[in-house]
Amino acid sequence: MSDPILVVGAGPVGLAVAGELARRDVPVRVVDVLAAPTTESRAIVVHARTLEMLERVGVLDEIVDSGIKATGVEMHASGRTIARVELDIVDSPYPYSVVTAQTETERILRENLAKHGVQVERGLTLVALEQDDSGVRATLRDADGREETVAASWLVGADGAHSAVRHLIGSALQGSFHGERFLMGDVHAGHDFDPRSMYTFFSAHDGPLMVFPMKGDRMRLIAQIPTASTDEASQEWLQRITDERAAGRIRIHDALWLTCFEIRHAQVPQYRSGRVFLAGDAAHIHSPAGGQGMNTGLQDAFNLGWKLAAAHAGTASETLLDSYHAERHPVAARVIEFSTRLTHLSTLANPLAQGLRNALLHTATGLGPARQALADETEEVRVAYHDSPAVVPPAAHADITPGDHLPDVAGTDLRRLLSAETGPVLVTLGGPHALPAAVRLPGVRQVLVAATSAPVDGFDVVAADPEGRAAARFGLASGRILVRPDGYVGAVAVGDDDRPVTAYAELTSLG
Repeated sequence: MSDPILVVGAGPVGLAVAGELARRDVPVRVVDVLAAPTTESRAIVVHARTLEMLERVGVLDEIVDSGIKATGVEMHASGRTIARVELDIVDSPYPYSVVTAQTETERILRENLAKHGVQVERGLTLVALEQDDSGVRATLRDADGREETVAASWLVGADGAHSAVRHLIGSALQGSFHGERFLMGDVHAGHDFDPRSMYTFFSAHDGPLMVFPMKGDRMRLIAQIPTASTDEASQEWLQRITDERAAGRIRIHDALWLTCFEIRHAQVPQYRSGRVFLAGDAAHIHSPAGGQGMNTGLQDAFNLGWKLAAAHAGTASETLLDSYHAERHPVAARVIEFSTRLTHLSTLANPLAQGLRNALLHTATGLGPARQALADETEEVRVAYHDSPAVVPPAAHADITPGDHLPDVAGTDLRRLLSAETGPVLVTLGGPHALPAAVRLPGVRQVLVAATSAPVDGFDVVAADPEGRAAARFGLASGRILVRPDGYVGAVAVGDDDRPVTAYAELTSLG
């Protein structure tokens, strides 16, 4: 039996990676330096693309029930609303963000992991790491100083911004180290905000205040403060800032958690080092503007998990493993650029520049294309892997492109069928006169989209689509779409030319 995969770090990212492995029956160990789950809740927003991934895990309903749905983002300055972006216009079956405590997200992912027989091993610190072509040897130290050397087939470093894994493989974050400092609080408060929105208040003299209503009277407040500030986090300080920036609309009753922290914009140059992979904050850090940190990390996890499962089974090529870095590094770079741009817009000091910003935001969010782009960027539904080495360039035209996330087809059961799978799926769309024969690929489920769900020889599942909505949605009347386990398209074959899907199988060594 092969050695297990070792995941270092039991935050949301580590739990998600381990869950993706465990639900594919891959042996996995999860270790964390903390003796108990954290009570701190740094990340609180789960965006649409991440919700799509969580549906595949089977925890979507629990995540949604744990928080509230936010369908808009408002920006305020000088006592008035200068911009509003509706999030429910994004192309997703879940066109909203869920605002919920990170502690809830962790609890749900941890309980899901336990259903697969995996428990987090706590109070263990990674102190040494060696690897060769056959595996990884990691030395773990417990709270009493006892050490254990464990063998692992692969190792995932999901141990946060101060990652021991990153340090031990000799990697380092690279980027802008002129940090931004924030005061953050989880509080109970009285307010008059619509809980279905998230808010940013621009200040004429200081940094922004970000406001996230949560369930009941709970609220998350994040205020940028001077970098040189050495004051201790306090409820009185946070109240003073909210009075100044939000015009007294927030009355803090008590604080559940207060902290000051500094964020820089940086990421590692390589997400893979031999048999070691970095994910989440261990690989990239950036401003909380946009609320995309945990989401980017969770999507790292969903991208990496199925690839490592294939590697553990001996069915993944080096191209497939290398594609983790090739696909996710540009995504984090884009998130860093987006959050940096938002931060710069929020911290303009010149009154003329502030006035121009306010006018431009007001005008832009009144224009359909700009409003759509902002919503798509926030909800991360624009993430695609068109330049990945693990997708096959299109041989002929279709509206759907390899590297896209497969869009939802309303009115069919296709999404439900695909989300239940843990491996790749080949979706076949029949022509108007004859049903195409199945193409057999090892380890790939065959789904036929047809007028009825009557069984057809050679296909594992037939998805009923009497109105031909899938063909219209994909711009593909007849052909095949190879859908990866993370919901992204690996190849598109138009008509009876199956070379792109067989090329994908050879490229990634499926089976």
